[in-house]
Amino acid sequence: MAQVTEQQIIDALKEVHDPDRGDDVVSLGMIGSIIIKDGNVGFAIEVDAERGQQLEPLRKQAEKIVAELPGVLSVSAVLTADRASSDPAASGSPGPTRQQADPKRDESIGPPGVKHIVAIASGKGGVGKSTTAVNIALGLVAKGLRVGMLDADIYGPSQPRLLGIKGRLETSDSDTLEPLDSNGLKVMSIGFLVPEDTPMIWRGPMVTSALQQMLREIEWGELDIMVVDMPPGTGDAQLTMAQQVPLAGAVIVSTPQDIALLDARKGLNMFRKVDVPVLGFIENMSYYVCPKCGDRADIFGHGGAKTEAEKLDTEFLGEVPLDIAIRETSDQGQPIVISQPDSVHAAAYMEIANRIWEKLTIDSETSTRSAPKIVVQ
Repeated sequence: MAQVTEQQIIDALKEVHDPDRGDDVVSLGMIGSIIIKDGNVGFAIEVDAERGQQLEPLRKQAEKIVAELPGVLSVSAVLTADRASSDPAASGSPGPTRQQADPKRDESIGPPGVKHIVAIASGKGGVGKSTTAVNIALGLVAKGLRVGMLDADIYGPSQPRLLGIKGRLETSDSDTLEPLDSNGLKVMSIGFLVPEDTPMIWRGPMVTSALQQMLREIEWGELDIMVVDMPPGTGDAQLTMAQQVPLAGAVIVSTPQDIALLDARKGLNMFRKVDVPVLGFIENMSYYVCPKCGDRADIFGHGGAKTEAEKLDTEFLGEVPLDIAIRETSDQGQPIVISQPDSVHAAAYMEIANRIWEKLTIDSETSTRSAPKIVVQ
């Protein structure tokens, strides 16, 4: 099958006209980044923020026209908008602000059929959050639960590599995309649509729109729990998930040293401010045991996350050691819960997964909470 080209896509999109401005979306300069990978196409349509809802039919028309091109297997178009109010120079405000949540927006934005959505987050990068997230998800699968994994780190998607999965996203009968499967885990990541070495040069609104579509336009089916691998920090992706998705809770991953705990504290406070329950802390790279002599070394310190959890009145969910086996299995696309299920490291992840599930099922209210309306200034 011949590979569709960017020029073919641009030519096709000339058939899509802005109903208000009269010309086609290409001539009006509305088409942003176009990504092509193995027949999967993604592109952005830049619109005025206030016209976002109104132009949803235009977005669907653009997807339909591109989907009809030879060589195209799936299409994902996102509406993006610049928010002038977020520019302090333009507004004269002393710092960045975010728009107030629209009180008329649809509260039922979570994927239908998903009982619980849990965010695995960290205040900073490099603490092993994605490795922790995937092993927790697979631990939940091992319990016999129906589990999905949403890789929400648009700028640095890790799950395709961690799970060792590649493939083409197929379209279901309802024109939604089917997630890929790994060891019984349903997975969606922007990494399935772009090469590993391609940078995602997207602004905040584009990230927000992409996350919304990965939640609502994927055929997740019936799930007991969806695990969301969040990007590090407290930016647009985190606010999108907290504001527009009925999260059952968040889990904070940190290493023991003070600098990581400082950022972890910020992450916890961000979730609390937007009324998302924090299920607890995990201490990753908690200690190191020499495989030759058996001596233990607390390379990054030890127990800091447990102490911090006590200070912040949240649960300490468990600790995971720094070990070469965890790193090797992750690099090989065979997470340790799957490749070495009888190991002590897999047992640590399983205990954490069990506790998360217990906390979700003990409090039935967490599975039905509505997404909060927030204003962050």
